[in-house]
Amino acid sequence: MEERGDLRSVLPLLPLVMRDSSHSWPRRVLEALKAKSTGPELSLSRPRRVLEALKAKSTGPELSLSWPRRVLEALKAMSRGPEFSGLSNGHVLFDAIADLRKQLGFSDDNLATDSGHGYSLFFDDLMSGEESIKWFGETLPSMACLLMHLPSLLEAHYRDCDKSREIEERGLPIGTGLRVLESQEAGMVVLSQELIGALLACSFFCLFPSIGRSFRNLPTINFDYLFVSIHNSYSPSQKHKIKCLVHYFERICSCMPMGFVSFERKVLPLNGSSLHISYPKTDFWSKSIVELCPFKVLHSGVIEDQPYEALEVDFANQYFGGGALHRGCVQEEIRFMINPELIVGMLFAPRMEDNEALEIVGAERFCNYRGYASTFVFSGNYVDHKPLDIRGRRRTRIVAIDALCHPGIQQYGADCLLRETNKAFCGFMDHSKCHQYMNIFKEGKLQDLDNGAHAAISKTEDDSGIKARNCSDREAEATACSTSTTAMNRSTQVTDLFEEAKLKNDQGLNCCENVGIATGNWGCGAFGGDHELKSMIQWLAASQALRPFLVYYTVGDKATKRLEQVQEWISSHYWTVGDLWNMMVEYSSQRYQGTTNIGFFDWLLPCL
Repeated sequence: MEERGDLRSVLPLLPLVMRDSSHSWPRRVLEALKAKSTGPELSLSRPRRVLEALKAKSTGPELSLSWPRRVLEALKAMSRGPEFSGLSNGHVLFDAIADLRKQLGFSDDNLATDSGHGYSLFFDDLMSGEESIKWFGETLPSMACLLMHLPSLLEAHYRDCDKSREIEERGLPIGTGLRVLESQEAGMVVLSQELIGALLACSFFCLFPSIGRSFRNLPTINFDYLFVSIHNSYSPSQKHKIKCLVHYFERICSCMPMGFVSFERKVLPLNGSSLHISYPKTDFWSKSIVELCPFKVLHSGVIEDQPYEALEVDFANQYFGGGALHRGCVQEEIRFMINPELIVGMLFAPRMEDNEALEIVGAERFCNYRGYASTFVFSGNYVDHKPLDIRGRRRTRIVAIDALCHPGIQQYGADCLLRETNKAFCGFMDHSKCHQYMNIFKEGKLQDLDNGAHAAISKTEDDSGIKARNCSDREAEATACSTSTTAMNRSTQVTDLFEEAKLKNDQGLNCCENVGIATGNWGCGAFGGDHELKSMIQWLAASQALRPFLVYYTVGDKATKRLEQVQEWISSHYWTVGDLWNMMVEYSSQRYQGTTNIGFFDWLLPCL
């Protein structure tokens, strides 16, 4: 165990210690066993399994993961219930947490100030008597039992990773063991839902060391700041975030799910690579002849309820999870509360750089909710009926991409425009098929792909669409008439495509090779981005990534009221990614220089 590079990278972040497994044998017995194993005349009379065990003991001590003895004793007492442990209220619970941390040597690694008051407030005042009896009598003892098994769960995890190393089409082995997914290093971690449950129980009990995490660009992982948030400047939304997590623990403690969840760091290398698509330059986009993929605008519904087989966009912070364990309660934070298994990624995924994204497959949804931000409310249990893939993961795919925060006028600069487009492209691209992308883009033309992605349609010779923003009213009417039939046919084809995708998903027939994009106002709202520009950036990024479709949820935002109209007009003229990119560059240049201050849609189609 001690020789594993993956374990070595993450061990300083865990509350466990490495111990000599030979300590389980009394010293004199161990010496006798070693002596016996060296005698060839005795080995012939031993059963084979006994002989193998003796030989293993003679090769020297083997290190294994374990809890410190006093911590294990405290967890054992806790697992026997409140009658034995005395844990029956929030105040005593926090005292037990503080004692566990002291036994782990974290006495100088202080928790957030007033976090104890937060635990007391929630479990003693905000939780009903009936809920409290169930929590302290059933759930908490089960969580303690789960924590006791964390060392064995981790050791089994590493053994299983060795047995089932994933193989790329190029024949290269990929380790999937728990480790820090270091910046600029593409890789994947695959965890069982049971192991995730145990790690999140560590978060609840604040057992992860926090010193050194900021140095490694890792976000908060313990729950102390979350509980502080309900004590200082109390808000109902924070209480309901905790209720989501409490519900999660109640669910897994009553019936442990046995699937898997994968966390993948996706990287567009800044330097040239023969195995990966490098971080694109402007020419890559301006010369692209990839046709824009089908685009569907929905004014109701939310991304997590999308009925298609699609990669669901997490409007992420550069630190995965954002304010999920603090006071945040917008799109990303809400997703982490209803799919709590996402939180474990905060343990080992450092801050995302401009050329990186994170993709998570298999996170189960446990909670229903309503509202947003200050009106967020946990509204009960959610049963996730998503089927499992061949690796035991739920077919829920989430991609975390972080937009520029409050970019202001700078978002119209060439560097920022390229950064946002490449960020979306990094997240939307299927990096397991890099060689296919590279062959296609290198040839300068598109071919039909085995993965079912859309193929290009030759660019139309009629460039009236490009000129539309300069047309007169009469010219606009003529243009609209000449393209109405094309637009109607195009719309019908797109509708059929989405209906087929929904039907296949309902029947469990879709495969991972026909996965579209489900997104919305990424980088807008709290991040202050331009709604119209961001929608177009995501469209061309999804298209260049050869995704078969994009579904856009406006959530009733008035800033995107013309999106459907503009999208239909562009689609009817069969624009390529290059066409749209070049128009965005021209508009952004004018906006940046102050020669225009109107929105992209009005600038592009003033007479539509």
